[in-house]
Amino acid sequence: MGYGLYEVVPEKIYQVRGFDLANISFVKTSTGWIVFDPLTAKETARRAALELVNEKLGKHPVVAVVYSHSHGDHFGGVRGVVDEADVKSGKAKIIAPVGFVDHAIAENVYAGNAMTRRMYFQYGVLLPRSPFGHVDQSIGKNTAAGNLGLIEPNVYINQLYEKITIDGVEMELQNTPGTEAPAEMNTCFPQFKAFWAAENITGTIHNIYTLRGALVRDSLAWSKNINNALYRYGAESEVMFASHTWPRWGNERIQEVMRTQRDSYAHLHNEVLHLANNGVTINEIQNVYKQPESLKKQWAAHSYHGSEEHNSRAVINRYLGYWDANPATLAPLSLKDSAPLYVEMMGGSAKILAKGKELYKQGKYREAMEIVNKLVYAQPSNTATKDLLADIFEQIGYQKESPSMRNSFLGAAYELRHGMPSGASPKSNGPDMIKGMTTELWLNALAISMDSKKAVGMNFVTNLSAPDNGEKFVIEMSNSALTNIKGQQVKNSNLTVTLNRSDLEQVMGAQTTFDKLLAAGKVKFDGDRKVFDQLRSTLTVFTPDFELMPGTKAKAAAKPVPSSAKDPFAAQEIAITAGE
Repeated sequence: MGYGLYEVVPEKIYQVRGFDLANISFVKTSTGWIVFDPLTAKETARRAALELVNEKLGKHPVVAVVYSHSHGDHFGGVRGVVDEADVKSGKAKIIAPVGFVDHAIAENVYAGNAMTRRMYFQYGVLLPRSPFGHVDQSIGKNTAAGNLGLIEPNVYINQLYEKITIDGVEMELQNTPGTEAPAEMNTCFPQFKAFWAAENITGTIHNIYTLRGALVRDSLAWSKNINNALYRYGAESEVMFASHTWPRWGNERIQEVMRTQRDSYAHLHNEVLHLANNGVTINEIQNVYKQPESLKKQWAAHSYHGSEEHNSRAVINRYLGYWDANPATLAPLSLKDSAPLYVEMMGGSAKILAKGKELYKQGKYREAMEIVNKLVYAQPSNTATKDLLADIFEQIGYQKESPSMRNSFLGAAYELRHGMPSGASPKSNGPDMIKGMTTELWLNALAISMDSKKAVGMNFVTNLSAPDNGEKFVIEMSNSALTNIKGQQVKNSNLTVTLNRSDLEQVMGAQTTFDKLLAAGKVKFDGDRKVFDQLRSTLTVFTPDFELMPGTKAKAAAKPVPSSAKDPFAAQEIAITAGE
């Protein structure tokens, strides 16, 4: 809530906090600024941050930008602080960890529509801003709703540790892959006795598994990378600042926080696997795993962002998968099929409702949830039941430290009462993200959007060629599966499609279509046009309007898909990773 401009190291390092989910940091060089993590949107990066800094501290050029990692709230505002022409000419540096661009885009494409829909719960996207709705995201107030951009880095940090000097400022960058992000790095400033902890060390336990959906993170690697930083930089640092929350000053305090965070992830990893090796399963661990009292007393070990419940399950999932080794849960009935049986055996809806209300009044909310949830799945149109479950979800949500947990319960309660919310969801498919999407990634995503039932009996081979960048692909449809291989062409293809990658980007970004490019002479079809039309007939335009709770879609009309997104060859909406 204390938003504004802060001094971190006198006359050397500054932060603007509270205008976006993340912090933006400014390091003074001989002639200008190095900007660390330029927020989510160019509007906040420029107007709330750069202009404020220039006004209060004097106007200086941005000589470099550092992306600490591959989540949108740490690079999306780059166009608000630097011009792409200066980056391309080398006048300004953009520095990022190896693998940054791939991870910034690829991890959010294949399941992007499902991730976006689930994000409504995790981030409370459309919950009212009130004590009874969305109040905070713990690592920041909320994600800015401006224009997300991306300028490709011109300097990549490839080694575990690399030293570079930018305009008189010495830095050592520490690659920490597989921690809070697949591509992430810390930075040490020996001249200033300062350590930048990126999003690896914050004022809270983070997510080993993020509820919107993502690959499970490696809590052991996370702990070890913090330990490496502690032993390499901890003894010399007098200030530690990061991309979320506030700095810590004084060496003793810095080392205390680093050890707290290191030990939190190490204890989570080791104790959960200890319990698993003693027979505790993924469906029990959330009720068994507990932090030691020594960690519970540390603010930086609290579940203000992640939670012990879902992180403990994530550790088991990473090593043992989703199955608890009980054959009854290996291929279980869907809830909609099993719930009526439970309702029948419990004596019908009236008895369940009565018992649910009794448990609710006793404050036994999880027990009430267990039985009332079954009734909601058995009778999705039963308004009284949905209202009771909503009441139960609210009480559970109010008791959660973690906003991801709180928002998920409150979001589900909202939808049970009012139906699926309407309103604009965050968008990330701007031209920068489309440009960063590889052709292979787009082709793989097309294969996911294909309805295989519509492709039964289709068999064809298509060549795709892009003269402007030399890319070549073979695309095959067989056995109701669409596959592609890069760097190949076949002689007897059914169709060869030739167009520049720059024109393909216009199709991917929904700015044009193949038919319009054909009319303009910008794409060439050699062979049987019918196979192209066959492929198009199988493609689905995903929309994030499916039910997460039963009986909630009927109350709200499906949102129309914007006409610009109706072409099935346009890239599906990329999920936003801010706040992960």
